[in-house]
Amino acid sequence: MDSTIALFASSRRHGNTGQLVDRVTYDNKIEVVDLAEKNISPYDYEHRNRTDDFEPLMEKVLGHKQIIFASPIYWYSCAPQMKIFLDRISDFLDVPELLENGRGLREKVGYVICTSVYDEVAPSFIDAFRATFAYLGMTFGGYLHANCKAGYVAHSCEGDVEQFLALLSHGTSVSAVG
Repeated sequence: MDSTIALFASSRRHGNTGQLVDRVTYDNKIEVVDLAEKNISPYDYEHRNRTDDFEPLMEKVLGHKQIIFASPIYWYSCAPQMKIFLDRISDFLDVPELLENGRGLREKVGYVICTSVYDEVAPSFIDAFRATFAYLGMTFGGYLHANCKAGYVAHSCEGDVEQFLALLSHGTSVSAVG
C-alpha cells in the first residue's frame, strides 16, 4: 500500500469519516490529504485559477497507483471539497500542457470510503464515483461504508475495514464492503 494516497473531504476532520479514514490509513502508512486545508478554487472554464493548490496536489496524486476518495454522504452526494476536486480534474483533460499527465489516471485504481446514517451506501453517491472513475479510465477498486447513526463505533465495522484493507493490498479487486 506504499503507492496509495487518500483524499479526505468533510466539514469535520475528526468526525465519523475522519475516524474511519484514520483507521484505514494510520497503521498502513497511507498519507491523508485533507482537501479543506488546500486552496482549491472551483472549476473555471478559462483556467484562471491555475496558481492555487490543485495542480501540485494532482501531480502528487498521480504519483500513486491507488487513490482513496473519502467523504461523508451529504444529501446523497460527496462533500463540497471533494466535488470541487473532482471537477478540477477537468483541468488535466482540458489544458494542453496537463493533458498527458491527466492520461495517467487511466492507470489508477480508485476506492471510496464513506459514512452515513444508513446501513447501505446511497446508490447515487457510489454510482457518481463509479461513473467518474469509468470516464477517467480508472479502475473502480471498491468501497468501505460505515453506518454512523450512533457515531463512529470502531469495533462495529472492524471486519469491513479488514476486508477493505485486503482490497487495497490486491490493488484491483472490485467489491463493496460495509
